[in-house]
Amino acid sequence: MMKHGLDPGDRHRPERLSLSELTARREAMERFLHVASPQLDQLYNLVCLSGCNVLLTDAEGVVLDQRMNDADAAQFRDWGLWQGADWSEAVQGTNGIGTCLVEGRQVTIHRDEHFHTRNIGMSCMDAPIWGPDGKLLAALDVSSARADQTERYNRLISAQVAQTARAIEAVFFRASFPEARIVVASDEGGDASMLLAVDKDDLAIGATRAARRALGLEREGAIRPRPAADLLGRNDDMSGFDKAERAAVTRALARADGNVSAAARALGIGRATMYRRMARLGLGEKQS
Repeated sequence: MMKHGLDPGDRHRPERLSLSELTARREAMERFLHVASPQLDQLYNLVCLSGCNVLLTDAEGVVLDQRMNDADAAQFRDWGLWQGADWSEAVQGTNGIGTCLVEGRQVTIHRDEHFHTRNIGMSCMDAPIWGPDGKLLAALDVSSARADQTERYNRLISAQVAQTARAIEAVFFRASFPEARIVVASDEGGDASMLLAVDKDDLAIGATRAARRALGLEREGAIRPRPAADLLGRNDDMSGFDKAERAAVTRALARADGNVSAAARALGIGRATMYRRMARLGLGEKQS
């Protein structure tokens, strides 16, 4: 009320963008929406029987995509849970989408926890989606206005929303670094959302928000390329050049299925030289 000048008793529906404005926003995030679409389908298949509406917004809280039962479409449209609607906290006050984006964390806003009285019949479960640059990219929401939907059931949906949001984040991160290897940067059993993109020179060139936080990398934007081994704590006694040479020899042997002569030819060196280098680098003749 004080910050945004909102009236909790205001009965007006959420403002909606024009078709051209919505189209422009969707086009700006076309690649992300394409990647997220199968995950939205999967989430909807899990919650559709409970009369839920699955929505995906941009970082400003504008609904860009959604999934719902056709029988519920008219009701959701009347509530403003529709593509092009603005559910930012500045416009709607406390609500699942807007509050999730403001706080940058998973939230559940259950019925009368909403700011506007017209929204107190809803339960909204939301999770943020972070982009490959570490910036807040979107919010994933599941909303329902069923009177019999309990807080316990909301917790089950909320867990699925969070899992789907992390899946979308990971898939989009991988798509953003198509030429890189994607490495999970957490220990066994750790956070699977801690991903690094590693180039052909074994330099980390990208990191998810979780990896940035855990590894002390730049919070947002491009990261300074660093040896992946340094970030992952893999130390050995070999110098940088020896590491590179050992990697090159190992790859050549693997490609040649352990045939030393063939590996030597691939590297452009003689067979005797190959054996000397293998001995110096501690490589056996047979490579699995």
